[in-house]
Amino acid sequence: MNNKKFINIAKEVINLEIKALQNLRKSVNKSFSDAVVKIANCQSKVILCGVGKSGLIASKIAATLASVGTPSFSLVASEASHGDLGMISKKDVLILISYSGKTNELKNIIQYAKRNKIYLIGIVSKKESILYKASDTKLLIPQVIEAGGIVPTASTTSQLAFGDALAIASMKYKKFDKLDFKKFHPSGSLGAQLKTVEDIMIIGKKIPFVDENLKMSKAIKILSEKKLGIVIVRNKEKKISGIITDGQIRRISEKNSNFHILPVKKIMTKRPITIDKNELAAKALSLMNNNKITSLIVINKKKPRKAIGVIHVHTVLQSNIS
Repeated sequence: MNNKKFINIAKEVINLEIKALQNLRKSVNKSFSDAVVKIANCQSKVILCGVGKSGLIASKIAATLASVGTPSFSLVASEASHGDLGMISKKDVLILISYSGKTNELKNIIQYAKRNKIYLIGIVSKKESILYKASDTKLLIPQVIEAGGIVPTASTTSQLAFGDALAIASMKYKKFDKLDFKKFHPSGSLGAQLKTVEDIMIIGKKIPFVDENLKMSKAIKILSEKKLGIVIVRNKEKKISGIITDGQIRRISEKNSNFHILPVKKIMTKRPITIDKNELAAKALSLMNNNKITSLIVINKKKPRKAIGVIHVHTVLQSNIS
């Protein structure tokens, strides 16, 4: 076969899978909503199981559900009848995936679920199948033409897309947000991008606070000691009243040689840019870049005039955030 034939095969396979997904999109109905509510409200575990390629899809969907806050795992169908049925409890939600719905390995699992009143969601393409008839929520996926006529391809693509849809919909239902997501993804590049300002901000005695009535000569000393390029100016109530940067000091020194004796409040910039502790560190970096500054005052939005930390551009970059 020449290269052109290989390219045509690739396009044919992709076109079959695109068509399968288009038909899948049209088939989504109320049963999908019922399944989402059941998954999201599960007080125990969501257990997924399939046979062969559908079993691999079950593992992937279980991993996705777990990553967005729904405790899940996949069960190997062939092991279920040899003790692994004990992994399923009455409060669990069981999702079985099978194109035909007639696979022998699933029969014992279905019988166990019905006998123990375990809620069963079936993802299946054959209405006349045992799985479809036994399921409490029936998720009927359109039948497909497989690539090569026999190889599970378009069917597993549909199953995977449907599982992703269930995971994202249940995540939205539970209002699972970026801060929740970060808890399950602490490492790697994804974990870095999900770090919040609070995760990497400078706190405690390292924060360069000065009183607004302090002389500039002493403020400069504090700025030099803390090495953040700023001092945060506070009033007698310990609330933010302004900020002074090393750049400001250089510019003022060129115009007024006696600025050292002035109080800080005469020099400071009022209403400095702040960022909430729960914002992503990536947003802090963007804010600093857009405003051409190197540090931000960190606050809790419930008390916006109280500084609780400082985030510096170098700290952000050292955390591999871009």
